[in-house]
Amino acid sequence: MVLSASACATRVSNPLDDDILVANANEVADCVEERTGYRPDVSADGTLSYLPPEDLEQQVNDAVDTCFLDDSTFRVGLSDPVLKDIAMQLVSSAENSSLDWRAQYAYIEDIDDGRGYTAGIIGFCSGTGDMLELVRAYTEAVPDNELAPYLPALEAVNGTDSHEGLDGFAEAWAIAADDPDFQTAQDNERDAVYFDPAVALAESDGLGALGQFAYYDAAVMHGFEGLEAIRDTALAMAEPSDGEQYLGAFLDAREAEMRTEEAHEDTTRVSTAQRVFLEEGNLDLDLPLSWHVYGDAYLID
Repeated sequence: MVLSASACATRVSNPLDDDILVANANEVADCVEERTGYRPDVSADGTLSYLPPEDLEQQVNDAVDTCFLDDSTFRVGLSDPVLKDIAMQLVSSAENSSLDWRAQYAYIEDIDDGRGYTAGIIGFCSGTGDMLELVRAYTEAVPDNELAPYLPALEAVNGTDSHEGLDGFAEAWAIAADDPDFQTAQDNERDAVYFDPAVALAESDGLGALGQFAYYDAAVMHGFEGLEAIRDTALAMAEPSDGEQYLGAFLDAREAEMRTEEAHEDTTRVSTAQRVFLEEGNLDLDLPLSWHVYGDAYLID
């Protein structure tokens, strides 16, 4: 909102998280100060206000325009709830051939990848430990639940593809999936083990929404340590500050790792999805998004 030729206030952007809003306003203020020596004020609600000396008025106005056009100033990552939901849809298209990720709490099957049962919103596995941790957390919150009796069997089969002691487990999982507490437990396990660490690592590398998603999707399939190994390979070829070149190197390393596993040798969740966004220069995952996984077409608009 322009108050006068020399007194201006404007709301910097409109993400859902006010903390992000204020952070972005401060970035604009930093940008203007760097260019002019004058620093606009930032209010608690993320409004940028400025009343520069007359001799700096034009210079400050031009700097504000320039800083607003600097995409890096407004980069909002997967911590934004809207973008996080988009990330969940992207993963679900690969994991469940559906954009309706919330319909996957009840999903469970053995996909013959050597990891036993795969289940839930991101594919928790009986053979890799995350399903065991999920059921433990759920049982701590709701001791008398359908899955609690299977904890000893889940402990025994961890690290294998065995179903020993899990007779009736798939049916019990489907029943538990109707419980909001179990849905919350799945959300929390996803965030604590995969989403939050992957996004934090990507943010520390200075990556935007696409890079953060690339890290998260890698963590979902390969585990966080697997993500770190893929990142190490990419870092031997480029630096995160190289932007698109680095993301290309990361996706190359990711596809190479996928091809080492028979169950994951179809790399289309990268080659005809994430790489498409990269080639389009869509580093912020701006809508519309159009991609293919396993030959199926998807669109978020």
